[in-house]
Amino acid sequence: MRAITISQQGSPVAPNVSVANDWKDPTPQPGEVLVRTEASALNHLDLWVGRGLPGVDLTYPRIGGSDGCGIVEAVGEGVDDAWIGRRVVLNAACPVPEPSHPEIAPARPDIRMIGEHTNGTMAAQFTAPAANVLDVGETDPVHAAAFALTHLTAWRMMKSRASVQPGQWVLITGIGGGVALAALNIARHLGCRTIVTSRHQSKLDRAKKLGADHAVLDSGEDWSRQVRGITGKRGVDICVDSVGKAIHSSCIKALVRGGVFVTCGVTSGFDPKTDLARIFWNQLSVLGSTMGDMNEFREITALLISGAIEPVIDTVYTPDQAMPAYERLEAGAQFGKLVINWS
Repeated sequence: MRAITISQQGSPVAPNVSVANDWKDPTPQPGEVLVRTEASALNHLDLWVGRGLPGVDLTYPRIGGSDGCGIVEAVGEGVDDAWIGRRVVLNAACPVPEPSHPEIAPARPDIRMIGEHTNGTMAAQFTAPAANVLDVGETDPVHAAAFALTHLTAWRMMKSRASVQPGQWVLITGIGGGVALAALNIARHLGCRTIVTSRHQSKLDRAKKLGADHAVLDSGEDWSRQVRGITGKRGVDICVDSVGKAIHSSCIKALVRGGVFVTCGVTSGFDPKTDLARIFWNQLSVLGSTMGDMNEFREITALLISGAIEPVIDTVYTPDQAMPAYERLEAGAQFGKLVINWS
């Protein structure tokens, strides 16, 4: 089969990306489905897979991709044949339960990612546990692939972790990235008031057209006073962040008393200087969030299927254009999702 491969670990990633025409066809294992890929989409995770991940032993060449939509062509042992012929979208986060300790409460399951720990969706076919796909019917496969992981991640951050409520002030950093735009979609759907930040005025202008209430240009200086000014010196209820170190201090300072900072990523670094005094005096909550489970996936995907939320798509590429797609992701030039159309 055809597959977009990363030939070796390195940075930049794009020069190591190419299309193989003779990759071995995957075979569904017990409990799995085999999907003919109609569309797959890139995430920042694909860059980490190309650069190498601390503590994860990756072999190359390998296939990335944690977002995919397509038609089920075969099923493994124990899977209902009724799946065959159905269009499905993937939740790439597969739970890995911790060893049982009856004397203590169980921990939240670890996650094994399709496209990170195993080969992913950047190929003409992919396999996945039947428990990790949802039927999306006649939904546009390009939209479904662009929607899944970022909106699932943002949904868990905002609903499950931060318990966002209608009317709250939500600060979304680094607008233009997939998770940030998903968070804007969700905040608008839930009736929240939004402030977005970016280093690029053009991205702020586009976010305003999508419905962001306020926009703050990140010039590299502390912008928390500007955010607090927008809220009448009150501060925001929730900050949704995936940028990390470069702006962490501004995020913490922008929160209202009792506010919530929730993070799912650290594209600018993982070791920020923080302000513990402000955190305890203002009774702030600092929360981590990763991906989402199938109940959350059903909740957010229902909004896609109904048309209540649509993903923002930057560019749709063919498989032969994989290298420029990775280049655009690596440069941070995109506003929305980068999608590979396999149809």
